[in-house]
Amino acid sequence: MNVQLGVQPAQVSGPIPDAAGLVETVRQMAQKDLAPLVHDIDLKGHYPEDFMRALGQAGAYSAHAPMVDGGGIDIGTSVRAMSEVSEHCLSTAFCVWCQDALAWYIANSDNSTLKTTIGPKLLTGEALGGTGLSNPMKTLFGIERLKLKAERVPGGFSVTGMLPWVSNLGEDHYFGIVFSLPGEDGKMVMAVADCSNENTKIVANDEFVALDGTRTFAIQFRQAFIPDEHVLADPISDYIPRIRAGFILLQAGMAFGLIRNCIELMEQAGANLSHVNCHLPDQPDDFRETLAKMEDEVYSLCATPYDPSPEFFKRVIEARLAAGDASVAAAHNAMLHCGARGYVKRGAAQRRLREAYFVAIVTPATKQLRKMLADFEAA
Repeated sequence: MNVQLGVQPAQVSGPIPDAAGLVETVRQMAQKDLAPLVHDIDLKGHYPEDFMRALGQAGAYSAHAPMVDGGGIDIGTSVRAMSEVSEHCLSTAFCVWCQDALAWYIANSDNSTLKTTIGPKLLTGEALGGTGLSNPMKTLFGIERLKLKAERVPGGFSVTGMLPWVSNLGEDHYFGIVFSLPGEDGKMVMAVADCSNENTKIVANDEFVALDGTRTFAIQFRQAFIPDEHVLADPISDYIPRIRAGFILLQAGMAFGLIRNCIELMEQAGANLSHVNCHLPDQPDDFRETLAKMEDEVYSLCATPYDPSPEFFKRVIEARLAAGDASVAAAHNAMLHCGARGYVKRGAAQRRLREAYFVAIVTPATKQLRKMLADFEAA
C-alpha cells in the first residue's frame, strides 16, 4: 500500500493570481469555441471533449483544487469560470462541474498518491471524469439505499453493484464512488474508480430531453478491483463534511451563467416586443437583482468552505435551493418574453428552459434540499 496518510487539506486563501484573467480567458473560449457547438450538443448529443480538455489547459479546473499540500483554494474563481461556460451551454457547464467536483475530492483527501497521479491530470484536462455521488448523497440524507457494496481483498477492494447515473464519462475517464462494507457493519469507503477497469462496464441510458451531450451512463461493477492507492477516505465519516459544502457551492456556476443569458434573452426580445412584454410581471431587472444577491451570498460562502457549523451548512443549502428556483424562473420568463420565436426547435429560450430544470433536479435536487432544510428545523 503506497498511500501516505495524514496530509492536511488545502487551506482557504484569497483569489488565485490573475483570477480575473482566467475568467476572461474562459469567457473568450466559450464565445469562440463553445457557442458554435451548442445546437449539436443539444440536438445531437455531441460531447465537447476537445473543449473540455482545452479548459484544463487554460487552468479552469485548478483554482479550487490545488494538489500541492497546504496550497490555497479559491472556489469563487472556479464558480465564475463555470458560469462563463453556462452562459452558452448548461450541458457543458455540468461537465465542468463534474470535473471540478472530482478534482475537489482528491484535493481534500489524505491520499498523496492520488494528488501526484490522477489529480494533476484532472487539473490540466489530460484526464476527465465525473462525480458518482448522486446515490451516496441521497443515502446520507435518508432518501436511497447505497447501491455499491464491497469486500476487502489484498491490496484494495472488490466492488459490486450498479450506479444508474454518472456523467462526464468515457473509456479512459475516472469518477468518484462510495461503497459499503457489509462485513464491517456497513462502514462506507470513498474512492476513485477507473472506467477502463475490465470489470467496470459503461451502459447506455435513455436519451434525455436536455444534457444528452454529457456522456451520462449507468455503471456496472462486477467484482471490480479498486486499489488502496485510489481510496479517498476510509471511513467517510470525517471526509464527507469536509467536501460537502464545496461540492454544492460549485454548482452555482451552472445557475449563474444560465440566468445571465436568460436576462439577455429577455432584453433582446424587448427590442421589438417591449410594448407588450412590459405587461409581464417579471422583468429583466428583477432577475438582475436576484442574481446579484445570490452571487453575493455564494461568494461569501465560498470563502469559508470548511466551516463546520450547522448554521453555515444551512446557508449553503438555502443558497443552492435559491439557485435552482431562480434558474427555472428566469428560463420560464425568457420563454414568455420571447414568445413563439423562442419556441422553435433551435430557439435559445426553449433550450434554456429545458436546461434550467436540470439545475433544479441534479443532486442535491430541489426536493432533497427542502427535505434537508426540514430536517434542520426538526433537529
